[in-house]
Amino acid sequence: MRKKFAIACLAASVAATPATRVAAGGSDIAGGIIGGIIGGVIVNEANKNRQRPQQQVRRTAPNPGVSAATRAQNREVQTSLNYFGFPAGTPDGVLGRNSRNAISQYQAFMGYAPTGTLNHYERDFLVTSYHRAISGGAVTSQMVAASPLGTRGLLKTYQQQLAGGGMIVPGAPVQPGTTVVVNPQPAPQPALPQQPAVTAAAVGAAAGAAAGGVAATPALPNFLSQGNGQSLASHCNKVSLVTNSNGGFTTAASMTDAGFVLEEQFCLARTYAIAEGEELAARIPGVTPDQIAEQCAGFGPALKDQVAALSFKPKEQVLEDVRGFVMGSGMPPAQLAGTARVCLSVGYRTDNMDVAIGSGLLLAALGEDVYAELMGHHLAQGFGAARRVDLALDWYDTALGATDRGVVPVFAPAQPERADLIRKAAYRLGGRDGGASLSTGETRPQPAALPTFAIDN
Repeated sequence: MRKKFAIACLAASVAATPATRVAAGGSDIAGGIIGGIIGGVIVNEANKNRQRPQQQVRRTAPNPGVSAATRAQNREVQTSLNYFGFPAGTPDGVLGRNSRNAISQYQAFMGYAPTGTLNHYERDFLVTSYHRAISGGAVTSQMVAASPLGTRGLLKTYQQQLAGGGMIVPGAPVQPGTTVVVNPQPAPQPALPQQPAVTAAAVGAAAGAAAGGVAATPALPNFLSQGNGQSLASHCNKVSLVTNSNGGFTTAASMTDAGFVLEEQFCLARTYAIAEGEELAARIPGVTPDQIAEQCAGFGPALKDQVAALSFKPKEQVLEDVRGFVMGSGMPPAQLAGTARVCLSVGYRTDNMDVAIGSGLLLAALGEDVYAELMGHHLAQGFGAARRVDLALDWYDTALGATDRGVVPVFAPAQPERADLIRKAAYRLGGRDGGASLSTGETRPQPAALPTFAIDN
């Protein structure tokens, strides 16, 4: 009886602990995204203690929320990694530390960012390459024997063939219209619902002409505002293929296409932004990635005016508007900056340009000038904004000026030559050094303009 009374007192003291102590591990970021997440920690621990004598191996799965299909996919990934010489351990369907280390090795070998987490394209390429290799028979054996890299050499060979159109990988961006979204939010696709609206406009115009009257001007269809613009994720996959087929990133000495150089650097910065945000999100207690993504989706509507202004207002006016938003948000700047980093990652990971641009604007307005580089990329390449190279140069100058002052870069900090490369490419693109103007080649994205249709009666 005395022992039970002591245990009851101990549980009561734990339950009385202030909620702020539970959330302390999440720092300012947790307060910025959600507050007061406690869950049933004490009850869960008590239940675990009562169930210990009855524990069975089958009932203590590391992640009971993972479906059988997901485990099968994970086992396929682990098997593929092991085959190509990236030791992931026993294929058990659980991507633990060994598997994440193997994934990082695979990503580094292929020239991807070593995040330890596969996006859709990286996974599809790995698994498809594995099935192609094991079905190749004697041909595969000859290729492995001829390569100094062994089975890993197959990956490089398949990658080069893919870049040349000789191999199709599910999810690979082999066509400009292909959209690859990494871990997309569950949202309906707007392309099909928009079709009746265009048809209705055509019917209305025809009816007006038949009646001999003046038909009312139909509202302009707006596809891009609902996320149906060009996919940055798909575009970056395509850029990555070209980069790998070229043997690596373009340098200042080898630069011939300034636009493509900026595309490479934009995709590189995007990868670092995703990795940084995911690392911060992992330190937020009691909240899932889907819950974080759902809350970050509010950045788009909240900052829609500032995001829209990026396409036609000078940099200082845009930042002044964003600072006004910060002042009215009621959040401490440090909290807001941490939240913006997490949501910047979510925006790029889910291909939501409004969230990504809004988060980047917040960071730039809060004095973190290195993030201004992202705004320059969006304006120079037309993702989530109108393509305005003239406005992009001021944003590039802000980011490069911060680097010149000694501010540590947040994107590829181990590449000090990157700042000069971006400066050279941006200035040539903008015509400041007499270089080539903005290319209109096939790889250049089109401006994010509203479409208009001429409908025949």
